[in-house]
Amino acid sequence: MHWNTRDIIIGFGAGITVAIVIERLRQRGSSRSTSTRQPTSVVPSSVSKHLPPPGIGIESTIGHTPLIIVKSLSQATGCTIYAKCEFLNGAGNSPKDRVAQSIINDAESTGRLTPYSGDTIYEGTVGSTGISLATLARARGYQAHICMPSDQAHEKSDLLAKLGAVVERVTPAPIVDQSHFVNRARNLARAHTEDANTRGRGLFADQFETEANWQAHYQGTGPEIFEQVNGKLDAFVAGAGTGGTLSGVSMFLKSRLPMIRCVLADPQGSGLYNKVKHGVMFHSLEREGTRRRDQVDTIVEGIGLTRSTRNFEVGRDLVDDAIKVTDAQAKHMARWLVENDGIFIGSSSAVNCVAALETALQLGPGHSVATILCDSGMRHLSKFWSQVGGIGGEAKTTLEDILQA
Repeated sequence: MHWNTRDIIIGFGAGITVAIVIERLRQRGSSRSTSTRQPTSVVPSSVSKHLPPPGIGIESTIGHTPLIIVKSLSQATGCTIYAKCEFLNGAGNSPKDRVAQSIINDAESTGRLTPYSGDTIYEGTVGSTGISLATLARARGYQAHICMPSDQAHEKSDLLAKLGAVVERVTPAPIVDQSHFVNRARNLARAHTEDANTRGRGLFADQFETEANWQAHYQGTGPEIFEQVNGKLDAFVAGAGTGGTLSGVSMFLKSRLPMIRCVLADPQGSGLYNKVKHGVMFHSLEREGTRRRDQVDTIVEGIGLTRSTRNFEVGRDLVDDAIKVTDAQAKHMARWLVENDGIFIGSSSAVNCVAALETALQLGPGHSVATILCDSGMRHLSKFWSQVGGIGGEAKTTLEDILQA
């Protein structure tokens, strides 16, 4: 057969066309096969770039907690109301994780605690600090001995016992009484250290007075909030149990935002509201240090004091205002947040949110307010939430319920 030039060109072109078609069919089949396989080792870059590296121990879960916008309160006020989710600290699930870690770090650096030596940490607490200390004590090689008032929710003392701490529930008493839970812990720590027959030493954590408390929030919580709001915030609102959170955060934020408004949220029965508003804790006939009874009469746990502390005083001059919150207001706020946002919080967090709401209404639309969500409602089921009651299927609580209670 004779092939001329024209036939050769046509045949060559046809061969190339067929080769191209076959290759495209092969690639299409390969793509389909690949798309049906599930990836086993590739992590999307949007996930991997936000994940921290592995931490060492439970201590590594403390700090860097989320800051959220509380949608319902923000919509109701026209302000942006932020809540720092301190209940997501990973050791004791409260802002006291920061304090407990700071206390232990400071004691170790100064030689007052030595891991696995038999040293025991003693503290007088209404619950949250004790839980954080008990958790970190186990993680760092210590024992914990916790003294707490007997009127606190049993969830806290039960959890402390499960964490291996020795728990003493003592009868509530004023601070001038040596049977007060704080004095009891201090005396036990001293007796432990002085007893030559007892292994190790006793460390009184002293959360109300130690500088390690407010410094934990000045170095951690405050800078985190500042960064998370991109340096734009009009007010910070928090209650005071020891005063460390309010003082530490206020001191940092005021150093960066001199015009920010720092507000104390105070439950009924506490004297701190009067301390901020009028400069005195109580009437002159009931001056500090002379009280023979405990005036705090509230279902709110964790905040409120009948005396001033070093941690409160270090930042008191930076506190611009105080808002008194009733038990009824706290209960209504707790219901509101579940009904509208699915946020289940404890009593002190509810007080903070009431005060944040009132601060936002005072400032007016367009401003921003940050507060603290201290712990979950899970630790307040038997006391606070038993009075709040069940939540129905519909949102029924109103702002008027909260503000007028």
